[in-house]
Amino acid sequence: MRARNVLCLVMALMMAVSVCLAEETPGLKDDFYAVVNAEWLEQTEIPSDAPEVSVFSELGDQVQEVLKADFQAMLDGEKAVPEELTDFIELYRLAADYETRNALGAEPLKPYLERIEALDGMDALRENLADLMMAGMPLPFGVTVMADMADASVNALYMGPCALFLSVKDYYLDDATRTTLQGVYGQMSKNLLVMAGKTEEEAAEIVSQALAFDESLAAYSRTAEERSDATVSYNPQPLAQLDEQVENFDLTALLGDLMKEVPETVIVTDPAYFEALDELVSDETFPQMKSWMLVAMVNAVAPYLSDDFRVQAAAFSLALSGAAEPTGAEEAAYNVAMGVFSEVVGIYYGKTYFGEEARQDVQAMVEQIVDVYRQRLTENEWLSDETREMAIRKLDHMSIHVGYPDEARPMYALLKTVPASEGGTLVDNMMAYTRASAEYVLGLCGQPVDRSEWPLSANTVNAMYTLTNNSINFPAAILQEPFYSLEQSASANYGAIGAVIAHEISHAFDPNGSKFDENGSLANWWTKEDLAKFEELSQAMIEEFDGLPFAGGTVNGTLTVTENVADAGGLSCALEALKQTEDEPDLEAFFTSWARAWRNKATEAYMNLNLTMDVHAPSKLRANIQLQNLNDFFTTFGIEEGDGMYRAPEDRVSIW
Repeated sequence: MRARNVLCLVMALMMAVSVCLAEETPGLKDDFYAVVNAEWLEQTEIPSDAPEVSVFSELGDQVQEVLKADFQAMLDGEKAVPEELTDFIELYRLAADYETRNALGAEPLKPYLERIEALDGMDALRENLADLMMAGMPLPFGVTVMADMADASVNALYMGPCALFLSVKDYYLDDATRTTLQGVYGQMSKNLLVMAGKTEEEAAEIVSQALAFDESLAAYSRTAEERSDATVSYNPQPLAQLDEQVENFDLTALLGDLMKEVPETVIVTDPAYFEALDELVSDETFPQMKSWMLVAMVNAVAPYLSDDFRVQAAAFSLALSGAAEPTGAEEAAYNVAMGVFSEVVGIYYGKTYFGEEARQDVQAMVEQIVDVYRQRLTENEWLSDETREMAIRKLDHMSIHVGYPDEARPMYALLKTVPASEGGTLVDNMMAYTRASAEYVLGLCGQPVDRSEWPLSANTVNAMYTLTNNSINFPAAILQEPFYSLEQSASANYGAIGAVIAHEISHAFDPNGSKFDENGSLANWWTKEDLAKFEELSQAMIEEFDGLPFAGGTVNGTLTVTENVADAGGLSCALEALKQTEDEPDLEAFFTSWARAWRNKATEAYMNLNLTMDVHAPSKLRANIQLQNLNDFFTTFGIEEGDGMYRAPEDRVSIW
């Protein structure tokens, strides 16, 4: 009897422990994301040289390792170098040659610093402005060429401000944050200047002036939330009018030096900035601006110098992201070469590792999801016939890019690498690429837009919708497990890549995409009543996310609304598409696949950084909140009022 009593007591204690654990550990009905990804979240570690780890980064690492093995074999002469990769391989060779880079030290940088130091005033700056701009030297404003938002069939000239030291204006608005980050950036820059030959006193004075000038620029910049509306950057203005407004620079003469034909109209991305340009850049502020140019230049070039320069130049990004250490030397060399020749490398990856069978299968999936979207628009209850017709027209004109482009843009033929055997250095080649690409881009002004261009290289683990091209793009690298596989069930594929496909389609009808027509041109194709209803629904999505606590901060619903609208439409449409396939839908597998696609671990600093400037909501919230908007999710898992994943029917947001 005594033994039995002891056994009963042990069993009772075990049951009590089990109950306690059940109370402490969230169940599937309380935190779907946490339960589905529990094993991965427990076992996966954030790499010491990265701020996060996710499905995207894991696949990216796998793709990189495959390509690095191929390229190392090419460098070693064990594998033939395809003609189209010749200049890439030579650049990779220069980037990976740390023995030479370390021996050269700061020498490759010095001519560029000396050029800035030779500027003795505004007259010298104006006289050299065009060449400085073409050479990629730091300047308080710049020009580029992109599709004209009002007529996306033709390229137009855009003029905008420079990048800020602290990346976004938001960091300048809080005194404590600004002081901390300026301290990190300033110390890093001071160290780099000393390494480049300045005395401690000289470096400290240069940095002090540079930070003051940078802060003056921030006052006229936009916040991340303000920039989340794509249309705020579209402000066409007669060049003559802009030239009259900006007295300290002859913008017409500048463009005449930069281009064969000077446009009559330029698109000013930040009007307030250019209204203040004479105040920001003048004879009085020139010493500060010159110091700012030196600091910006040494930071820009440091990653291409010796390894100690490269490591020192990572200090600020480490502070922002929370990563424990800089990227390793080998990976950094690969990233340098990839950054220049990404499209060429992507085509190599797509042709070598992405099968035609998978390409055709994904193409068919995309077309099927487009058909489902068309059906949903046709049956939509809140759109008028007029707006519905325009929405379907936009869908029908959407370009679909799957896998990889057939050939690289002509620009890549202009990027010639001078090898070390001919006296080439990594820095000089990088600066030469900058000039060649600038000449190519500026030459596109006034020319027809090439709608076949891809915005992402094929070895990128991502997907994208292009506003001014009305195109959806799915590179080969994302078209693999767990997003997609010929071996996965249809339910698993539709829950991951299917939702991604529908997400990108939904961007054509998010708060930004809804302002562009079927050709990618800025246009209002809505009736007044329909637009008001859409804005009401979008506001509901803003409110659903706004203020949600995360990582010690809160989500900005306005900043993230476009991505949240796309997530909602994508998941809902992918579910509908799955139900129309020949396969028997397995909704548990579908929803589980969706949650697995967003698994993510990040440093607290990186999570806070993303809350400030990322237009995407945190991955966990993307996974969980959107599930709470679908009725099928509640019935599939028996989720009821009182469960953590429950959301009342009247609070569920549905737009598309």
